[in-house]
Amino acid sequence: MRVLLALSSYKGVMTAREATEIVARGLGHAGIEIVRLPAADGGSGTVDAVLGRPDWVEKTATVAGPLGGQVTARWAFSPVVATAVIEMAQAAGLALLPDDRRDPMQASTYGVGELIRAAVEAGAQKIIVGLGDSATVDGGVGMCQALGARVLDSTGRAVPPGGRGLTRVAALDLAGLLPACRDGQVQVVAACDVDNPLLGANGAARVFGPQKGATPEEVRVLEEGLGRWARVIKAATGRDVAGLPGAGAAGGLGAALAGVLGAVLQPGAATVMQLAGFDEALRGCDLVITGEGRVDAQTMHGKAPLAVTRWAQVHGVPVVILGGQLGPGAEEMTAAGALVVLAGPPPWLAGGEEFPRRAREWLYEAARRLGTVLMSRDGTREKAGGKDQ
Repeated sequence: MRVLLALSSYKGVMTAREATEIVARGLGHAGIEIVRLPAADGGSGTVDAVLGRPDWVEKTATVAGPLGGQVTARWAFSPVVATAVIEMAQAAGLALLPDDRRDPMQASTYGVGELIRAAVEAGAQKIIVGLGDSATVDGGVGMCQALGARVLDSTGRAVPPGGRGLTRVAALDLAGLLPACRDGQVQVVAACDVDNPLLGANGAARVFGPQKGATPEEVRVLEEGLGRWARVIKAATGRDVAGLPGAGAAGGLGAALAGVLGAVLQPGAATVMQLAGFDEALRGCDLVITGEGRVDAQTMHGKAPLAVTRWAQVHGVPVVILGGQLGPGAEEMTAAGALVVLAGPPPWLAGGEEFPRRAREWLYEAARRLGTVLMSRDGTREKAGGKDQ
């Protein structure tokens, strides 16, 4: 039996590569042939997925972190096709902050703009920006500022960083924008991990703000500020991003990429899978195993397990999802054609408090049991002349 492992990261617990190796070890006892292709949806792991391909090299840049200071961000570049792949999470990701320092009112995407500038200076003619796992709800204002745009308040002064600055946005001056971005010399693609719009009940502030530390009052302020920012973008560029699917990704960074840089917003998982060579890896496989930390209704909004499931279905290959936790809506993935397996804490552990500590143990054990079932079934088929039993 040949099995493709296309696992995403288990957020805050293990990377896609770490999860892949744990599942590979669990399956290994059964003598299963394993193909590894870590999956990503535009968030953490996007660069790693691409770096496994020929002609791609790893680069680094020192950029501003979400709350200032400096971080070293990794990105991928292919001189052959003059294309760069960057993760906004490398510069402005939630994983860069301890829980007690999460503050979307202050966190900025400035470092993302610096990453884009570094890619342009390296010779990139196309830049794919992975959107996901962000610590920010600044609508991409910081990114614009790092690329030379002036985001001004009603007195003509630059707005402060973070979501708090959104409440003062009054004008956008693009005269100083990096020429390659202003004149269309560089094609920008936003690989979105979700399809949420910028505003409203499913928008960046209301859905993702609380996850990043926003209080109910701050969510209200951020929603109002993102609305102001959308109007300013439209006044400066003529582009209406308020209801654009994916504009709410990464705290509204999708809105700035589309509205200011003219980026195309694409489903992140499908974009990354194509870059990583999923079709080639899938060839000859009998099963695909994917997974993420929590499988729920949000998985149906463009997360990697959904893209893996749909892509495999096109080729007639069954899919198993190993979910660290199952939340409301997990059954939708079953309806989409995947077998969803709980690989995390038993249901009686309310909230899965022990998941971070024992995640690797549980994932390994789930893979071990799955391997035993698969080889038992495979052996039964062989004895029966290849017919399903």
